[in-house]
Amino acid sequence: MSAADLFSIQGKVALVTGGSRGIGLMIARGYVEAGAKVYISSRNAAVCEEVQKELSQLGECIAIPIDVSTDDGCRALASEVANRESKLDILVNNAGANWGAPLEEYPDAAWDKVLALNVKSVFHLTRAAVPLLEKSASAEDPARVINIGSIDGLHVPAMETYAYSASKAAVHQLSRALAKQLASKQITVNVIAPGPFESKMMAETLDRFGDMIRASVPLGRIGEPDDMAGIAIYLASRAGRYLTGTIIPVDGGLATTL
Repeated sequence: MSAADLFSIQGKVALVTGGSRGIGLMIARGYVEAGAKVYISSRNAAVCEEVQKELSQLGECIAIPIDVSTDDGCRALASEVANRESKLDILVNNAGANWGAPLEEYPDAAWDKVLALNVKSVFHLTRAAVPLLEKSASAEDPARVINIGSIDGLHVPAMETYAYSASKAAVHQLSRALAKQLASKQITVNVIAPGPFESKMMAETLDRFGDMIRASVPLGRIGEPDDMAGIAIYLASRAGRYLTGTIIPVDGGLATTL
């Protein structure tokens, strides 16, 4: 097998939640450019459809605007994809939220919002998508679930984002449990744990502390779109078919060497 075939995702069908901006958009764009048919979903219909138009200049991209913070929303999204496709090769659970506040002021609403979207939606959508993923899955080429965690779930973050860091640690452990449960169905479950990347969620932090963050990263820079697209393509390709239950930091060495 050639190296090109080993890393090919040509013709695969992918669903990327939170695919209209940030990490999700980096992955969606990378998949489209690599020849996959990509469904993107987010709550903002206007932005979702705008990104669909943009990425459709590069390949196949379809927007399905749905709020996945509830079980009903996750079931609706899986059902909509099932109405359009006979199988699903790749599910990327990327939709997420953050909330920062001092300890003494940290509101209960932060936990409700962040855990619902960052943890419960990963569980609900993966469960809802299993029948469609099973139709793609085989020992030769498993179906893939790729969850977006964070290095904030691997170490203690500098910012007071209690619900966010706890939620990402939960995503890591949930992914291990799902990997074990779904292995017999030939569905792999892995986690990408990003460090600092240019995104809407990180914008304020980078504006305030960007130079300090860059200086703290062993590779000396913020993550770029190709860095995220590359690991997502690897996990979805034949090259990544024997990995499951892994958490891969993509952070320039920030969480693992300091």
